[in-house]
Amino acid sequence: MTIESILGAIVIGAVIGAIGRLLLPGRQAIGWILTIVVGIVAALIGTAIAQVLGVATTDGIDWIELVMQVALAAVGVGLVAGLKRSRV
Repeated sequence: MTIESILGAIVIGAVIGAIGRLLLPGRQAIGWILTIVVGIVAALIGTAIAQVLGVATTDGIDWIELVMQVALAAVGVGLVAGLKRSRV
């Protein structure tokens, strides 16, 4: 794993997490670092699901994979915000 792939995962995770967070109504009580972590995890899981379904190997932008990643990020942000809220 190179530094470029790590930085790429952070950037993609930040974008995926931010989009997922924007799709949720209301305010989420989690910070930007946790949003990036959720986005990275959602991107990895979304890619794995897309590969299993056979949609990850298309030319250009993989829209189906991207939609799965964003949906997983929205679910993840919602879960993390809910868990954090219940602890307070």
